[in-house]
Amino acid sequence: MEPQDDWNSTEKTKLLPNEPPPYQHPSALAPPGGFPGPSGYQGQQFGPQMVTVQPTVYLTSLPLAYPLPDYMAYSIFTMICCCLPLGVAALIYSINTRNANMSGQQQQAEINSKMARILNHTALGIGLALLVFYITYVIVVVTTVH
Repeated sequence: MEPQDDWNSTEKTKLLPNEPPPYQHPSALAPPGGFPGPSGYQGQQFGPQMVTVQPTVYLTSLPLAYPLPDYMAYSIFTMICCCLPLGVAALIYSINTRNANMSGQQQQAEINSKMARILNHTALGIGLALLVFYITYVIVVVTTVH
């Protein structure tokens, strides 16, 4: 193979056609006898057919207009700082409250929200009681030693 004399590696205009190919109607692309018909004979030509596709619509319930509080931050705080078991349970109810709010389940969100609040308050009370007990114990031990 001989290289072309007028070829330039930086010039790309010779690689791409200058014009797009001419438009051909689909009937011009049909075979000479036409497309086979529904019962198998030839001779009938079919033009382009239009298919209408409608988008799928999913009906879901909308999120609540005023979602109930899920106490997520409160649950994380009580889980880390106060009482781990009750904090984990409160966190689970908080997540369930958030899911119920998103899916529009008002009653389930209300139940989970109340339970998360009760568990958080209980965990906070236990944590504060343990803190007061610990401080009292340290004070009593320190004063009796001296």
